[in-house]
Amino acid sequence: MMPRLMAILASLLLASASMAQLATTNGTGVTVRALDKLTGKVTDLQVVNGQSATVGRITVRANECRYPEGNAAGEAYASLTIAEIGKDAPVYQGWMIASSPALNPMDHQRYDVWVLRCTTS
Repeated sequence: MMPRLMAILASLLLASASMAQLATTNGTGVTVRALDKLTGKVTDLQVVNGQSATVGRITVRANECRYPEGNAAGEAYASLTIAEIGKDAPVYQGWMIASSPALNPMDHQRYDVWVLRCTTS
């Protein structure tokens, strides 16, 4: 009886985990907002996946952007690589979530960057 109960519980856990995953669609790029904390200047950048855009002393590369299937204006999350001119290592590399920029923020003394939305065309 116990092995059968364990098998049922395991199958229920696996089923609930697969249902919890949100179906997503890949965007063609990402719109990010950059703040120069020294000057107070805010700049919106549209970056195509696989391309880069520069603002001030940083370059933002969009690796991938995803959003909920059928809801392009919904929750966007993007894989970004951000480099500072003159530095070898990226200052940020990872996923940022539009609604929770503080969840995985870029830690830089001069610039803040956060995701606004995915682009679809």
